Amino acid sequence: MEDYPIKVGSALFTLVEPRRGHEVAYNRWYERDHFYAGCMIGPGNFAGRRWVATRRHKDLRIAPPGNPVTGDVPDAGSYLAVYWVLAGMHDEWNRWGVDQVNYLHANGRMFAERDHVHTVLYRTEWEVGPEDGVSLALALDHPFNGLVATLVECDDASALATWHRDTALASAGVGVCAGFSPLPLLADAPGDVPRAEGGDNRRMVLWFLDRDPADGWAETFGSHADALASSGAGRLLWAAPFIPTIPGTDTYTDQLW
Repeated sequence: MEDYPIKVGSALFTLVEPRRGHEVAYNRWYERDHFYAGCMIGPGNFAGRRWVATRRHKDLRIAPPGNPVTGDVPDAGSYLAVYWVLAGMHDEWNRWGVDQVNYLHANGRMFAERDHVHTVLYRTEWEVGPEDGVSLALALDHPFNGLVATLVECDDASALATWHRDTALASAGVGVCAGFSPLPLLADAPGDVPRAEGGDNRRMVLWFLDRDPADGWAETFGSHADALASSGAGRLLWAAPFIPTIPGTDTYTDQLW
């Protein structure tokens, strides 16, 4: 695959739970205002996409008690938004993002009836996919039918990357797979965003799929924890499947619980 200059330098991964009874209002506020005003119009923010976990998808999660993403509430977090920031632009974008969201808070453009579950900035470490396939830079624009997010703990990041490369390339239906390491939030980031503790040895791995990840889950990601542990490359802390939202509609808002 030819190498192009547009690179994903960092990512924002924000998993949020609307409070019951406010699902439709939350979905409309996010897609029609906050998706753009909170991220997409920022410097270097060149792509974004929203995903949802229906009840069917939540039931498939690998989320042991006390995990670093959802804690003791395994099905927390119905909506996921992922954004790409251009390489070399993270610091400028991050400063803009904090100032912008604080401005939105001050001007009544936030949504009170929702809770952040896992909102973390990540640095891109690697990507892998089929030869001449979809690059990571295009992954949020390409019409992938599913996304699986996995949080992994490792002692050797290079060994973990190698294992994922081998696994992703051997997995049918994987369009692109990428690994990310956590970055700190700024000290004056909004107070409703929980600070993730630890993490130097943790990696968020995003798997973009051509299919709904619920289809064939048991044969693929359902055995992911055992396969990863057996390889010695790392330990699976959390895994969750998502499907894309359908912009301009309330589709899936009645399937969260």
